[in-house]
Amino acid sequence: MTDSKRKILVTSALPYANGPIHLGHLVEYIQTDIWVRFQKQRGHQCIYVCADDAHGTPIMLKADQLGKSPQELIDQVSAEHQRDFAGFMVNFDNYYSTHSEENRHFASLIYQRLRDAGHISRRTITQAYDPVKNMFLPDRFIKGECPKCGAKDQYGDSCEACGATYQPTELKNAYSAISGAAPIEKESEHFFFKLGDFESFLRGWVNEHVQSQMIHKLNEWFEAGLQEWDISRDAPYWGFEIPDAPGKYFYVWMDAPIGYMASFKNWCDKNGVDFDDYWKQDSDAELYHFIGKDIAYFHTLFWPAELKGAGFRTPTGVFCHGFLTVNGQKMSKSRGTFIMAETYLKHLRPEYLRYYFAAKLGSGIDDIDLSLEDFRLRVNADLVNKVVNIASRCAGFIQKKFDGKLGSELTYASLYHEAVAAGHTIADAYEKREYARAMREIMHIADKANQYIDNAEPWVLAKQAGREAEVQDSCTLGINLFRVIISYLAPVLPEVAEKACEFLNIDTLAWNAIEQPLLDHRINKFKPLMQRVDEATIEALIEDSKQSLQAQPQVQSAQPAAAETELSKEPIADTIEFPDFAKVDLRVARIAKAEHVEGADKLLRLTLDLGGETRNVFAGIKSAYQPQELEGKLTVMVANLAPRKMKFGVSEGMVLAAGPGGKELWILEPHAGAQPGMRIK
Repeated sequence: MTDSKRKILVTSALPYANGPIHLGHLVEYIQTDIWVRFQKQRGHQCIYVCADDAHGTPIMLKADQLGKSPQELIDQVSAEHQRDFAGFMVNFDNYYSTHSEENRHFASLIYQRLRDAGHISRRTITQAYDPVKNMFLPDRFIKGECPKCGAKDQYGDSCEACGATYQPTELKNAYSAISGAAPIEKESEHFFFKLGDFESFLRGWVNEHVQSQMIHKLNEWFEAGLQEWDISRDAPYWGFEIPDAPGKYFYVWMDAPIGYMASFKNWCDKNGVDFDDYWKQDSDAELYHFIGKDIAYFHTLFWPAELKGAGFRTPTGVFCHGFLTVNGQKMSKSRGTFIMAETYLKHLRPEYLRYYFAAKLGSGIDDIDLSLEDFRLRVNADLVNKVVNIASRCAGFIQKKFDGKLGSELTYASLYHEAVAAGHTIADAYEKREYARAMREIMHIADKANQYIDNAEPWVLAKQAGREAEVQDSCTLGINLFRVIISYLAPVLPEVAEKACEFLNIDTLAWNAIEQPLLDHRINKFKPLMQRVDEATIEALIEDSKQSLQAQPQVQSAQPAAAETELSKEPIADTIEFPDFAKVDLRVARIAKAEHVEGADKLLRLTLDLGGETRNVFAGIKSAYQPQELEGKLTVMVANLAPRKMKFGVSEGMVLAAGPGGKELWILEPHAGAQPGMRIK
């Protein structure tokens, strides 16, 4: 039932080392892990490596905001990532970091080979520069008014309101998202990878190694012309310095995919494997990347071109997948459907989600939806009522009446052989990443097994004298069918499969082991393998997701200033409990910019610097302050309120102020020595 042994290296995209893992991320890692486990179950040598993507401006700024070094931040996040992946049974053979000596070596080597072969150019460009922070600004750290539709607070590369794309220099009233200062233009020499040198190679490579659904999009890029790719960034930057270019650093997307090589090299050194056997140009090993469709450009154009130009092998396949929606909508913090991995694991078994994703995933790039009600019903119907039920219906009779020993033959052997023969179809579905098809085939076998047990009625036969052999025979077949089904589900349900091995008293669920049924074989006492999911558990998960997000400082919109309403003579509102008050996240903020709001009688628009990020806040303090009086002042804001869309735009915080109103209104000012972003306790 298995083909000749293959050498396979598999990677998932590298999670960025500045935030936690959520269920949207897990689509990819679960998809990859299932495929790797399947290959290993078939007897192939399949190595699964990954790493944290640990470089770039956002990490540098977040570390500074938290009062940590970048190394401290990436170490902390790496530990959290590995904890969450382990919780969902994502079994990496090696998990590493792009901030490693192996990665520095390969990034420098690939760059030098590309440079020496004439594939690197250098030219001076003009970029936005933050005169306060003394650094060049990436596009996503410049905000302003969209040049197309006029929407405020849009990023420097695209407008979320109208979808337009543009250059940062086209933004109106642009400001730095780091300091709030208006950016200036400054020249700098940059290094570029000549992607166009590889157009002919890439056109042929794409057609053979990328999903057909992605080829159409890639052809659009070919038709538009392959542009030179800026692979350098200026200091200050958290990353690797480019050889022989002081103050110039590799752009994070240059060394991130190279992290696959670095992580594998680290594994090779620990396991005595020859790295070149997998990465040399004529390698007979297979190399597969599982990625989200949003980063296809880097993995299907830049990455194979880099490898080709540097004399390394190129991927055997790049498998893109779609995004995750929850209950038919984009994941939502306010609705409690933006679910963190850690939060999910407090309430539900990881294998429930692994199975549900498998039941939804195909080989294409379509988005999948996690309908929480469908999730509950499907887990209960398929895993509990169908699969586990087969074992629980038969095991008791074998244990009580036959001292745990199965019969010596299969009386309805055709059903067993039919289930084993289905392994060819199921293996084909797994191999092609058509997991939903594989799950349908497996559940079809489970339906037939349960139907057989229904018809055999061992519970009736057990009460009739002289029919003990029929009881043993029917339950022997039921247990053997359960073994076949759980073998097919082992890549999806690894812990259940392990416990099933204990129950069945076997050492392995190797794919071809089921060709020989378990006969005259003693099994162990059956213990429940899964429990039903109830509605209350789902509701608790949603509620906990709302609370956990409120408790974390998030870059999110918040409500306008409390000072917008004058002093009230109404009685004090109902009391609240201390845990409610403890959820309020008060932060020191510097007023980087203040301005009048056209058409508003009471509001000023404030740009607040929290030490690494900025917020847009509408504050009802116009009667007490002129904008120029406020700029540069420190104040206190509530940083974790829900979004509020106003007539004049979205307010992203609440500035605290007090006073009877009118000119007698004062913003709160923190003590001397306070720094933007500092939490008030």
